[in-house]
Amino acid sequence: MGRRNETPEKKALREMTREYLKQHPLKDGNDVKDMMREMLSVVLDGSLDGELEEELGYSKYDYKNKDTENSRNGYSKKTMHTSYGDLDINVPRDRNGEFEPQMIKKHQNTITQDMEEKILSMYAKGMTTSDIESHFQDLYGIDVSDSTISRITDKILPIVKEWQERPLESLYAVVFMDAIHFHVRSEGRIVKKAVYIAIGINMDGIKEVLGMYVGENESAKFWLSIMNGLKNRDVEDILIASVDGLSGFPQAIEAVFPKTELQQCIIHQIRNTTKFVSYKDIKPLMVDLKRVYAAPTEAIALSELEMFEEKWRLKYPKIAKSWRDNWANLSTYFKYPEEVRKLIYTTNTIEGFNRQLRKVTKSKTVFPNDDSLLKMLYLAMMDITKKWTGRRQDWGKIHSQLVIFFEDRMPE
Repeated sequence: MGRRNETPEKKALREMTREYLKQHPLKDGNDVKDMMREMLSVVLDGSLDGELEEELGYSKYDYKNKDTENSRNGYSKKTMHTSYGDLDINVPRDRNGEFEPQMIKKHQNTITQDMEEKILSMYAKGMTTSDIESHFQDLYGIDVSDSTISRITDKILPIVKEWQERPLESLYAVVFMDAIHFHVRSEGRIVKKAVYIAIGINMDGIKEVLGMYVGENESAKFWLSIMNGLKNRDVEDILIASVDGLSGFPQAIEAVFPKTELQQCIIHQIRNTTKFVSYKDIKPLMVDLKRVYAAPTEAIALSELEMFEEKWRLKYPKIAKSWRDNWANLSTYFKYPEEVRKLIYTTNTIEGFNRQLRKVTKSKTVFPNDDSLLKMLYLAMMDITKKWTGRRQDWGKIHSQLVIFFEDRMPE
């Protein structure tokens, strides 16, 4: 049944293959791979000869129909990397050097996108170049050099640039912002660089990475440039920004998006203010601190903060002071209902993403340059966000609450 509608071409190929297998029976998978490699070599040689014949306008030795000063000029050998192993092909030349083959272009040394996709996929999973080399040698018997891997992954850079400059939506419900740090070689030294990341949730509840940017160090000035970049990419308004406790960040957001509500991450604040608490005190202290940030209203939270300060002032005077100093941005979430609070009170959304990036990059202790870092992060990001399908399950409730609270800023 399956072969009833088989084309004449496929039928002829099947007969030819059957005859070949009678003469050269296959014993194992390696024999299959060898046969496929030889067949591919024959097909490519024939295709390249056909291209030159079309270019010159006459077939080999058919001098009667020759109507050009140009002519054939032998062959050059070329080794191609394929999924079946390395193979040598004969690339025909013309006397005038005008022939530009399309099947196998000049400087091309892999047959299909399949090879490149495998390398990009492995690179996205955090495999080192030496791991990729070993993998290809073990599986396909192919030698893939550092320069080949670098050349293939470098093709990503223009795509990354285009992605960084793509237009965005005019309104985002929430944008989470944070930075993750990596070691990069720069001018003969190893320096610590910050990668600034912005993740947005649009008004349909869809989450996306808005951008990733490599900077010298985490600073409010660089964040300001990112805010301006978002505005230049058609973002007109952000309802709520959830950020860590970076000094100067509120001013950076306010300068570009003056109406945006700022929520400083509660989890960051807890970590920063309890890191020097002794082991025997941490449990009871956290119970008291939770009464502050888990309070049902801001008034109750402030009352709990006073009681916390009275109890722990002598041992840990800086904790309550830090919460008071940052209260304007820590307490934003109290004005919203439970569904919205859960969404914005912490930057866990972006921290989870950062953890996945660290998992991918853990084999790279030092990146040779900014481009190397950025292309790995981009490929990892594309791999991670494949699973970001659909909107949040609770988005219906969140959206209706946001519409009520930000009615005057909703598009008509």
